[in-house]
Amino acid sequence: MAAPGSSSCSVQSCHRLLLVAFVALCSASSSSHGDRSPLSVVSRIAFGSCSNQSAPQPIWDAIVDFDPQVFVWLGDNIYGDNKRPFRVLGKERTIGPWKNVPRFFPSTEQEMRRRYQLAKSNPGYSKLRQTAQLLQVIGTWDDHDYGLNDAGKEFSGKNTSQRLLLDFLDEADDSPRRQQAGVYTSYLYGPKGKQVKVILLDTRYHRDPLSSDGTILGDSQWEWLEKELNGPESEITIIVSSIQVISNLSATTGPLFHTESWGRFPKERERLYKLIHDSKRSGIFFISGDVHFGEITRYDCGWQYPLYDITSSGLTQAIEKVVPPFFAFAVRAIAWLTPTTMRVSSVKCRYKSCTYAQPNFGAIQIDWDVVPQKIKVEVRGINGDPAIAVDILLSDLQPRNTNTLEGAWQHRRHCSLEIDLPWFWRHSFAFTFLALVSVLIIAFVLFAYTIVSVSKKFLRKFKID
Repeated sequence: MAAPGSSSCSVQSCHRLLLVAFVALCSASSSSHGDRSPLSVVSRIAFGSCSNQSAPQPIWDAIVDFDPQVFVWLGDNIYGDNKRPFRVLGKERTIGPWKNVPRFFPSTEQEMRRRYQLAKSNPGYSKLRQTAQLLQVIGTWDDHDYGLNDAGKEFSGKNTSQRLLLDFLDEADDSPRRQQAGVYTSYLYGPKGKQVKVILLDTRYHRDPLSSDGTILGDSQWEWLEKELNGPESEITIIVSSIQVISNLSATTGPLFHTESWGRFPKERERLYKLIHDSKRSGIFFISGDVHFGEITRYDCGWQYPLYDITSSGLTQAIEKVVPPFFAFAVRAIAWLTPTTMRVSSVKCRYKSCTYAQPNFGAIQIDWDVVPQKIKVEVRGINGDPAIAVDILLSDLQPRNTNTLEGAWQHRRHCSLEIDLPWFWRHSFAFTFLALVSVLIIAFVLFAYTIVSVSKKFLRKFKID
C-alpha cells in the first residue's frame, strides 16, 4: 500500500498532467483557426452597410479575399421595414397633397427575425464568419434594421429590434448591451503600442425628430461617450456612426433630396467636435454608411487635427443599381457637379467625382511597421478593387496648437460648412436638376407636337387621296 504522502503526490501529478493536456489541446485548436486573441495586432478592418437580405450578395467574396480581422456592420444590416408603392391617387395615397398613409411601415417581430436569419445564412457572409483570421463581427444599426425608415426615439418597436439585432450579432446573454437603452458599445484590440479602439454609436434609440435640432445620442450615451474618449489612450480610435458625420449633403441637394446626417443636427455635431477637441485624444476618425454611395470626407476647421469620415454604402443597395445602365454617367456627372466642401479629391479615385455609387465595402489597412505609421482607407467595389483610396499618416492625427491651425485653415476647402456656401452656389444642384427636367419636358412636348402635326398632315393627305 502506498503511503498517504505518495498517494497525494500522485493525485496532484494527475491534475497537473490533465491541465497540461487541456492547455495543449486548446493551443492546438487555436493554432488551427489562426490567432483569434483580442491581443493580436489588428491591421485589417472591413466594414459595410445597407444590405438587403433578399438581394444577391456577391460582394462577400471580395470581403473574404480582403481577409479582415474585424468586420463592422454600420447599419441597415437588413431591411426590416416595408414600403408601399408611390401613389398620388387611389385608396392608399403615399405622396402628394392627398397622402393618407405613410409609405414605410414596420414588420412583425416574426418577420424581422426571419429576415435576420436569411441574412445570417447567406453563404458569402457565413464564409466570412468562418475565416481563420476573423476575430469578431461587431455592429450597430440604422433605420431599416431599427424597424422603420428615418425613425428615432418615438419608434415603439425599438426594444424588440434591439434584442433581434444583438441576437444577429451573437451578443452574449449577459451582455450589458442587452440591459441598456440602446446598442452603443466599444471594443479594444491589440497589444500596448498598437491598440485600436472601436466606438459604436447608436444614432436611433434616443434621436429627436429630424427637424428639431435636438439630440442624436441622448444624455446617457453622451456621458458614456465622454468617458470613452477620456479613457486610456489607444493609437487609433474609430468612431462608428450609422449616418454621415462630416458631410451634410442635404444642404446642397435640398429641397429636392434629403439625407440623414449629423449636419442636420448642428448643435449635436458641434458638441461631438468639441468633445473630441477637449479629450485631446489622438488617432480619431469616423466610418459611416446610409447614403447608398461611398465617399471620403475631411474636416479641417481647427479641431487639433483633420477629422476623416469614410462612408461605405451599400453592400447591396447603391444609387446606380436603381437607374438604367445608360444613366450611370448622368449619376456620376451630377455627383461631380453637386457642391461639396468636405469631400476628399484624390488621384486614386475611379471617377472624377470621387464618389462610388455601385455596391461597395470599406477597407482599413494599418501598417504598424513603417515610420511614420500609415493607415490606408479605401472604398472597394464588388471585385475588391479600390474605387476611392486615401493614405493617412498616423502622425497627422495628433493634437496640435489649435489657435495656430485655425488661422492657417480658415479659408481652406475642408473648412467651410456646406450650409454656409453662397446661396446660388449651394442650390446649384437644384437649379441644374430643374433645368434638366425642364429641357426633358420641353423636348417631350416638342416631340409630341411634331408627332401630332405629322399625323394630322398624313390624315389630311389620306382623306384627299
